[in-house]
Amino acid sequence: MDATALAASLVPSWSAVVVLFSYLGYLATAGAVLPGKLVPGAVLPDSSRLHYRCNGLVSLLLLLVLSALGVYMGWMSPTVIADRGIELLSATFIFSVIVTFLLYYSGLRSHHKSSSLKPHVSGNFIQDWWLGVQLNPHFMGVDLKFFFVRAGMMAWLFINLSLFAKSYLAGSANLSVILYQFFCAWYIVDYFVHEELMTSTWDIIAERLGFMLVFGDLVFIPFTFTIQGWWLLRNNVELSLLAATVNCFIFVIGYLVFRGANKQKHVFKKSPKALIWGKTPKLVGGKLLVSGYWGIARHCNYLGDILLALSFSLPCGTSAVR
Repeated sequence: MDATALAASLVPSWSAVVVLFSYLGYLATAGAVLPGKLVPGAVLPDSSRLHYRCNGLVSLLLLLVLSALGVYMGWMSPTVIADRGIELLSATFIFSVIVTFLLYYSGLRSHHKSSSLKPHVSGNFIQDWWLGVQLNPHFMGVDLKFFFVRAGMMAWLFINLSLFAKSYLAGSANLSVILYQFFCAWYIVDYFVHEELMTSTWDIIAERLGFMLVFGDLVFIPFTFTIQGWWLLRNNVELSLLAATVNCFIFVIGYLVFRGANKQKHVFKKSPKALIWGKTPKLVGGKLLVSGYWGIARHCNYLGDILLALSFSLPCGTSAVR
């Protein structure tokens, strides 16, 4: 793609805008009406707590069925997202900027005293816009922080599926492509299977909603975590059986550590006396967990995440390493 074509594609087309808002509209509707476990969030400083309807997996499965039906009936192309990748990136980035300005100005005007909606203003515009003003802003009953995380994770999968369709139609869906797609799909579906664990993370509990989180959820996650898919779409990488086996081993170890550590942390926060690896949890200072994975290293979950990220990238081979 030359510079002129790239510059032109950075201007969102109406079709890209329609795709984006149709997707977000579906998620908002599905999140409100589909059944799901109602999970209590952390207790906030004012002793209140939010409740989260964890129906992301049902929403994802229904959207997969609807998308498959749309492709089967000829209403949409399976490569619609891959064909408009840069346009969608541009549209989503612009949307993120607009949303964060609206969050900033609505937060400044808020007179709420609750922990969720009380404005936290430093007086520094950049800091307040970047980090956010309110902890848990809502729009038409939708918890925006939880909503944007769900939107970003699900978009990651659908971008990948569109890239896979493009590779398959081009006859280039080899072992490297299949491994990358499988690893990412497992990670994303597993996230929604364990969606309630998100309610005890620092992002949900303590981070205010500003550009950092909105951009991170809507743009960074779906459009940078799919770089390997875009690379494999344009580069043919043949993995040996040994390389594929090692790649699978790294993925499995990374997943077990990542999911195991995060689950232990979540269970501990919800029930501090619950057994970990069959033993009573040990604490330092009454709050710091030092049992299970958390007794081996301070952040084993990050180690697992790094191994998973490595397993997503290894199918791309080493031809670009200099």
